[in-house]
Amino acid sequence: MPPRVTIIDYGLGNLFSLRRALGYLGAEPETASTPREVEQAEQLILPGVGAFGDGMRQLRERGLVDPVRRAATEGVPLLGICLGMQLFFTESEEFGRHDGLGIFAGRVGRLAATAASGEPVKVPHVGWNALTPAPGGLPWERSALQELAPGDSVYFVHSYVPSPEDGAVTVAEMAHGGHRYCAMVQRGAVVGCQFHPEKSGAVGLRILRHFLGLEG
Repeated sequence: MPPRVTIIDYGLGNLFSLRRALGYLGAEPETASTPREVEQAEQLILPGVGAFGDGMRQLRERGLVDPVRRAATEGVPLLGICLGMQLFFTESEEFGRHDGLGIFAGRVGRLAATAASGEPVKVPHVGWNALTPAPGGLPWERSALQELAPGDSVYFVHSYVPSPEDGAVTVAEMAHGGHRYCAMVQRGAVVGCQFHPEKSGAVGLRILRHFLGLEG
């Protein structure tokens, strides 16, 4: 039976590419925009583009904050993508201070506009970048990256990035301007990707396939 996966639609995200990637893998994607729909989901994906404060406001207005938090604590497979990953964290400094979902402890901050060498760096960070294991972080063989190899590249579009307080939840990092940043976190069934797996070709499909529990 094809796996059912529910995409949380809170008004911030182009869901077309995500639905297409999930369908390609043989899943049955559906959308949820009410608390009841989220509570009944077997697997959840929280995508998102835009500003952190707007994302949290949309979740609050739809009554989705508590259902998403409960899903995380009850072991429901939950994947956050880009802004969705950032919303998992305690707070963000994007356009002022904003509280997040608090699933992971940590703060979302802006990418450095100056490289480690002192030269200007383009922000937002847009394009392909390699994933590398995080020192002291979750080993790849115990994560959603177990089918990948260090150096595999994925697609990013972002100006902000989270910094987890507990380095053990960081699965992968990426480098930009000589600085290293968290690119993926995981604790139990909760996974957060700063990149877009649905736009990352075969590498991204392998990540989504693992999340869905499908055979390779």
